[in-house]
Amino acid sequence: MDLDLKQFIREIPDFPKKGINFKDITPLLADAKAFAYAVDSLTKPYISKKIDYVVCIEARGFVIGAPIAYKLGAGVIMVRKPGKLPYECSSLSYDLEYGSATLEMHKDALKKGDRVIIADDVLATGGTALATIGLAESFGAEVVDTAFLAELSFLKGAEKLKPHTVNALLKFDY
Repeated sequence: MDLDLKQFIREIPDFPKKGINFKDITPLLADAKAFAYAVDSLTKPYISKKIDYVVCIEARGFVIGAPIAYKLGAGVIMVRKPGKLPYECSSLSYDLEYGSATLEMHKDALKKGDRVIIADDVLATGGTALATIGLAESFGAEVVDTAFLAELSFLKGAEKLKPHTVNALLKFDY
């Protein structure tokens, strides 16, 4: 069955600020068939690969990555903003267009040789995904791939993630 998932993406002009055309995935998540199709499609490339963990980026990445991990028989690792995880954390700071940000992961989350997928809802400029890759690799984990529900290809985030590949179900060129 082929399902056009773009029909489930709602576009909201001028959100979160003027000039941004926000791609809202919540209608897709709310539709059981579309959500199942998306999870199955994102999982398919990794069925025959040994994936130990899906590293999910706060917060919608949890919604995308957790069912992928379940289907792969893998664990879920959460990457969050500072102060949100209860145990001792490793952190990585990175630059944004206007300022900087920091991500954290429990310091015992990964070990050398773990095979992981980085998962999030949307790949935009790539800064957060690149920082998450750096955090996972700082543990010695092997980042097998990155998985996104959608890629805003006009922002060229995939170029920042090279040599890592990007598996995105939907691509938006505008």
